[in-house]
Amino acid sequence: MNTMLVIARFTALEAARSRLAWLVAGATIAGWAFALFAGELAVIEARGFRAGLLGAWLRFCAVLTAAAYVVASMVREFDDNGIELMLAAPAPRGTYYAGKLTGFAGVAVLWTLVGGCALVWHAPPVQVGIWAASLGLEVLLVVAMSLACVLSLSRVTSALCAVMGFYVLSRTIAALQLMAHEPFAVHATVSQRFVRGFVDALAFVLPDLDRFTESSWLIHGDGTMADLGFAAAQTAIYLGVLAAVALFDLYRKAL
Repeated sequence: MNTMLVIARFTALEAARSRLAWLVAGATIAGWAFALFAGELAVIEARGFRAGLLGAWLRFCAVLTAAAYVVASMVREFDDNGIELMLAAPAPRGTYYAGKLTGFAGVAVLWTLVGGCALVWHAPPVQVGIWAASLGLEVLLVVAMSLACVLSLSRVTSALCAVMGFYVLSRTIAALQLMAHEPFAVHATVSQRFVRGFVDALAFVLPDLDRFTESSWLIHGDGTMADLGFAAAQTAIYLGVLAAVALFDLYRKAL
């Protein structure tokens, strides 16, 4: 436990010294200013329009910065041979992974706090709290996926492409299912049945991120604790799966 906490502490210190907080603050201020400007152009429901626009911007920035930071940090550690030094230490490799994941989880906490503070002026505080907590869980999943991809692929471009593909598919899989099961085709062809089966299989293995961090919570105020509970349950399940994938690749690495 002490080794894990030390690794997590130095991972968090690296994030602080790399000025990640300044990037987060800059993206938030830019989104806040743009939302204020765009809200002035709205004819009706200007407050809801600003909240939805700012929420979508913050979600995009959170996912992108979290994935890019985790991948870049781990690749730099590969290039500096720091991971070989850590794996040669008398500690289980799972401890190294747990420490890294805990340290990188600070990015999710940072975005949770920043998103909540930025949106509290544009939406009901309860809805902002549900939305911000869901954003933190969504970013935590992206962090875990980034860590698993970079441990497997060890390259910035390939790892980032894999993470973005995972995220975009998870966000759009519900819409893809609706299109695959369109009711207009009375007699489905073999290719249509294959596509439906393939999309259903993807939907079964991917998290339903379409139900995370919904903009309608900020615009219409229809977010509930049940929505947050669903996001928490999905996060717990897929964190376990992604941790198993990452540990499998980590334990088979040769020094």
